[in-house]
Amino acid sequence: MSRARTDGERVEEANTALYEAVERGDTEAMSRLWLDDPDTEVSCVHPGWPVLRGRGEVLRSYALIMASTDYIQFFLTDVEVSVAGDTALVTCTENILSGAPAEAEGELGPLVGQLVVATNAFRRVGSEWKVWSHHGSPVLAGREDEEEGPEGPGAAA
Repeated sequence: MSRARTDGERVEEANTALYEAVERGDTEAMSRLWLDDPDTEVSCVHPGWPVLRGRGEVLRSYALIMASTDYIQFFLTDVEVSVAGDTALVTCTENILSGAPAEAEGELGPLVGQLVVATNAFRRVGSEWKVWSHHGSPVLAGREDEEEGPEGPGAAA
């Protein structure tokens, strides 16, 4: 006999489905995952992009990303789920492996890794959890001079 899944588990499954839809390039699944409520505006911030508002604009952005990406895979770490009534937040680190542009036509490009921290907001609609907002921010690599302390190079002790 299987046990009933908790709201937290259902939210985490919806969060995973979001990334799996991007990996597969599945625009139909992406459309089903996002909140479709005329009284509630969805939003999305992809790393380096301005805020996108409205379901149509958000779904177009994902379609563009999926159409222009030959390969992408997400390894989610540091996943934390918080549920409050009919809303939920998921924070996680997106460990992204993607294909960079090929140097020659007909060849595959090199794989590139990137870290993004993300916050995904969900809202319960009936028995399903729908994406309300996504915000991704790149994790910047440390600079060499940061290793020398807050005073910088050559600072007096």
